[in-house]
Amino acid sequence: MSIPSGAKFKVGAVDLTVVNDGMFWQDAGAVFGLVPRVMWERVAPPMDERYRIPLGLNCLLLRSRGKTVLIETGIGGKPGDRDVATLADDGTLLTSLAAIGVAPADIDVVVNTHLHFDHCGWNTSVEVGGASAGEGAERFVPTFPNATYVINRTEWDEANHANERTRATYLSRNLDPIADRLELIDGEHAITDELIFVPAPGHTAGHSTVVIRSGQEWGVYLGDMAQHQVQLERPPWISSFDTLPLVSLETKRKLMDECIEAGALVAYTHGAYPGVGRMTRTPEGFRKWVDEPPLDGSR
Repeated sequence: MSIPSGAKFKVGAVDLTVVNDGMFWQDAGAVFGLVPRVMWERVAPPMDERYRIPLGLNCLLLRSRGKTVLIETGIGGKPGDRDVATLADDGTLLTSLAAIGVAPADIDVVVNTHLHFDHCGWNTSVEVGGASAGEGAERFVPTFPNATYVINRTEWDEANHANERTRATYLSRNLDPIADRLELIDGEHAITDELIFVPAPGHTAGHSTVVIRSGQEWGVYLGDMAQHQVQLERPPWISSFDTLPLVSLETKRKLMDECIEAGALVAYTHGAYPGVGRMTRTPEGFRKWVDEPPLDGSR
């Protein structure tokens, strides 16, 4: 089996390609938090024998003002990374990039919306042998050797001072090797004049999004603002993984209404591939997600 990848979209003059790291399985009750199962099981994909549902690992490759930018790096390929994910033999972020002619060295900027293990796993890879590691030894190195890693400063600080709740998802093997390549951001930050890194707290205190503005069009990559589209349609449906649930509610409600008003293209990590759509309103006034078809020739 091979994973689908390479779906193409466009916001103004900015080209977007969804590069897939496969999918991983997460406890269904945890995804939907306090929402009763009798409600969420109507919309959730089928569970496996361990009561888990599949979640996408949709990363986004953008080209803007001469820069090649990768948003999110999936779950990774180091020992243990894919224990809860699809097999590397089925395809990963790196094979998805290779399929469109992009090598790790081609990436200029890596953006992590936050640093949970399923969003920054390919920040680093295993280097085997070599003079620095010792014959046959392994060490973790940055996967994208020429990239600057853009991360919110609060997120970086919390990831490196994890508590009892967060230490299982903030993994040093994804963080330590990139410590000398960081651009830590306070507030908003222009990656280019078309790509703006914007705080969007709630899932974590330092969680951020990427807003894409080009011409009269705009879009947004939501990161982990939702794990299922129904959480965008119904902001009070809050994941148990959101560390600031009431902040998450306000962030989602405000941003989704802005996306509806502007007709923005919306992408997020954990939707069913490719995880791209637009928020609309029904005649009754309810928020409604509508899948956006990829441009002709992409899948």
